[in-house]
Parts: sequence; structure tokens; C-alpha cells
Amino acid sequence: MSAVSSRLPAFPWDKLEPYKATATAHPGGIVDLSVGTPVDPVPAIVQQALIAAADSPGYPTVWGTTALRDALVGWCERRLGAVSFAHPNVLPVVGSKELVAWLPTQLGLGAGDKVAYPRLAYPTYEVGARLCGAAPVVYDDPTELDPAGLKLLWLNSPSNPTGRVLSKDELTRIVTWAREHRVLVFSDECYLELGWETEPVSVLHPDVCGGTYEGIVSVHSLSKRSNLAGYRAAFIAGDAAVLGELLGIRKHGGMMTPAPVQAATVAALGDDVHVREQRARYAARRAALREALLGHGFRIEHSEASLYLWATRDEPCWDTVAHLAELGILVAPGDFYGAAGERFVRVAFTATDERVEMAVKRLG
Repeated sequence: MSAVSSRLPAFPWDKLEPYKATATAHPGGIVDLSVGTPVDPVPAIVQQALIAAADSPGYPTVWGTTALRDALVGWCERRLGAVSFAHPNVLPVVGSKELVAWLPTQLGLGAGDKVAYPRLAYPTYEVGARLCGAAPVVYDDPTELDPAGLKLLWLNSPSNPTGRVLSKDELTRIVTWAREHRVLVFSDECYLELGWETEPVSVLHPDVCGGTYEGIVSVHSLSKRSNLAGYRAAFIAGDAAVLGELLGIRKHGGMMTPAPVQAATVAALGDDVHVREQRARYAARRAALREALLGHGFRIEHSEASLYLWATRDEPCWDTVAHLAELGILVAPGDFYGAAGERFVRVAFTATDERVEMAVKRLG
């Protein structure tokens, strides 16, 4: 085993391959609800912006064009409620997964440092800690953590996989605690636009942060809201001192968002119509799958936001995966996201209307 592989967890999705084969063999084919990858078209306004910027022979800048930084600042003020925002408060990144995986390394963390993240969480938080040699720590309530050695605290609201949303009061309490203990907070808010039963709030909202961004940064992605997973369009926003340090490091590393993608991001953030249209598609798919799962004997917990239903039949998650695979439906086992998910599955509603309709029929 190599030195790199020995410090990383096994890549979980490989374990799904036999169940994917079973689902694929079902008459009518597979309904893949295991991965939250967009399937709907990239909005025309975004495609047009990308095409118009296709003739970009020179190197782009790491910090982005003036137009991009204006768009990022404007969106944070309009959508998140951020106040007194400026260019030093925003920084484009090459997709949010890259940022999550390499952030602890870029912050200079290592042996003796701790990186904390929710007990049920996207696996890349742990990967990022292990890549730099820091200790990964899970929590149920971050304010109950021992702050000694804790350098980075990940929040994720709305949550992947559970869809749980942290309230404004919860966020305020966590930010206050982190500042008292000088713990840097990064809040992964990539599903912020996809609240169904509640309205998610950013840590950058003045009611949460008090109008100052010291020690807090939020992470945002256009993959879900604008179907831009293939573009790797994302950004971070918040503490100018932290972003300035990351900018310097990322310049050395050549971590540049391609110029056409920068132009596409400007177009996407300036248009709310396509976001409403995509939300409506997801809302319809969510409602259909939720009703079908409940009718099939599932219980759904949280799931008030994001692109997933966190569902259980009160049995080991792999038994549920196997059962659904026999119906031609592939879902993600809950233990991919931590041992606490061992009796749940994550059901994505990022499938076409036709495939969702097929899943509903099979569950019925």
C-alpha cells in the first residue's frame, strides 16, 4: 500500500458496483438516484456567455476578472444578506470539492492540528484533514468539542446527506463559540438555494455574524443551482484576511478558474430565472419520490433542504440498497457518510422526469 493510500479512506463508491450491475439488469434499465449530479441542460444564458468568451488565449487570473468579483460580491449581498462586502471578501475556486479537499493543506495545517466536521457528512472533509496529516474529528454539536488544537471547523447547512438545516440561532451560537476559541469556521453552503420546508441562512448573514466576517468563510457552488457541475464553478466568501492568504497560496499553485467559466459564472449569478425554473423541477421530483418512498414503507428524516431524501426502512443500509437494486433503483448507502448513517440511504432526485416516474412506478 502506498504512503498516500494508507492515509486515506477507501473510495466508497467502488462498493456500489455490484448493486449497480443488478439495477442495470432490471427490465427498463437502471434508475440511478445514488449521485447528486445534474441531468438538466445548462441554462442557455450561461452557455452563450461561455461561447462568447471561448477565444481566451491568455492565462486567467486566480482572483478572477473585475466582472466576476463584482458578480460574486453582488450575489452575496443580494442573496445572503451580506453587508459592506468588497472584492477582498470573495475568491473563485475550481469547484468546491477541490477547495474542501485541499483547504487544510493550504491553511498550513498538519500533525497536532484538528479538523472537525459533522458526524454525518460528505466524505471529503475527512479526506482533506488526512491529506495534510491533521486529525479528523466528528461532532454532533460543535460547541461541545474540545477546542485545544482545533484549527478548522466545517459546517454544512443544508447538509449532505441528511438535508438538515441549521437555524439562524444555531449558526449564531456556533459562530460565537468559534470566535471565542479562535477556531476558523468554513461553512459549506452549496445547497443554500434548495430549501424546501425551511429557508437556509448563511453564516454571512448579519444576524449570524454581526456584520463582521472575522473567522468565518462560506463556500458556494453553481453545480446544483445552475447545473454547472461540468464547469467547476464555485467560490468562497467571507474573512478578507483568510481569503488573502489563500489567494497568495493559490497563485503559487496556479489554481485558476478558466476564463470562459468565469464569464459563464457572471451570467449565472446575474440571472435568477433559471434558478427558479430548476428549483421547480427538483421540487416536483422530490414530491413524487417522497410520496413513493413513504408508500413503500420508508421513513424520511430531515430532508428539509438539498437534493436528497434521507430515508430508512429501519434495517442495515446495504440491505436497503440491495432491495432497491432488485427494483432497478440505485441509491447511496448511508454509511458512506459515517457510521451514524448505517440504517439509512440517501436518495437523490437528480434524475430526469422520465426516470423519476419510472422509480415511482417501481416503488408502487
